[in-house]
Amino acid sequence: MAGTDTKTAQGAELAGVEAGLDALEATETGRTPLRQTFVNKILPPIVAIAVVLVVWQALISLKVVDDPSKLPSPADVGREFKDAWLQGTLLDFVWTSVSRGLLGFLFALAIGTPLGLLVARVKFVRAAIGPVLSGLQSLPSVAWVPPAVIWLGLNNSMMYAVILLGAVPSIANGLVSGIDQVPPLFLRAGRTMGATGVRGAWHIVLPAALPGYLAGLKQGWAFSWRSLMAAEIIASSPDLGIGLGALLENGRNASSMSMVFEAIILILFVGIAIDLLIFSPLERWVLRSRGLLVKS
Repeated sequence: MAGTDTKTAQGAELAGVEAGLDALEATETGRTPLRQTFVNKILPPIVAIAVVLVVWQALISLKVVDDPSKLPSPADVGREFKDAWLQGTLLDFVWTSVSRGLLGFLFALAIGTPLGLLVARVKFVRAAIGPVLSGLQSLPSVAWVPPAVIWLGLNNSMMYAVILLGAVPSIANGLVSGIDQVPPLFLRAGRTMGATGVRGAWHIVLPAALPGYLAGLKQGWAFSWRSLMAAEIIASSPDLGIGLGALLENGRNASSMSMVFEAIILILFVGIAIDLLIFSPLERWVLRSRGLLVKS
């Protein structure tokens, strides 16, 4: 009888431990309250923008900077945005640059991914091309604009060439770095199961190297965007339309600091928007799929 009671007590204790472990492993699948989302994600950037505007206006009001040609007031920049919106050109400026940037980035992705796989998996190619890719990654993108203009002329092909030369090395090097961090056990297990060649690269190497590859993609987009802005600033032509870089250069030529600030704010806004809408969700998905980020 005593043995039965002991077994019952042990069973109850084990059940309690299992329930506690289940509670620790369980994740809340309900939607985050709107107030919590507002406080944690929406309010902080609003406060930061408000602080910047207050400091900016204080510099004007307190005559710390009293030359509008050097620092326009927030109201002057706001009027520049309003005029561009009423003229129907504001969205055209943004779309001209964003469409070029995204299309050029997709081209760079299509070239940089197989190139990175080749460099990472073939020793001879790595010894021959690896240092070149690292050197190209450290080369300022603006250096490619003059030769691209000479080779291709003032057209969209020149813009895409500059984007490719700026982004492909970053994407390829990011993938190489990710593959170098793949545990050899994964590769041996894949070969044992018959995942070799293209199948092994697709089913084993790329998924395992995804964190490093994603970091390379983020850096590749940053290089794409900076390369495009440099090309638009230097190589301006009516046939190319007016993108954000050209808008920045037009503001400089017209000595309009309001237009210059308008272009800078739009360039910054696009960079932040692309990161929040594309790369941040991808990064969270990768971390969550590896158990590094618990959905709450």
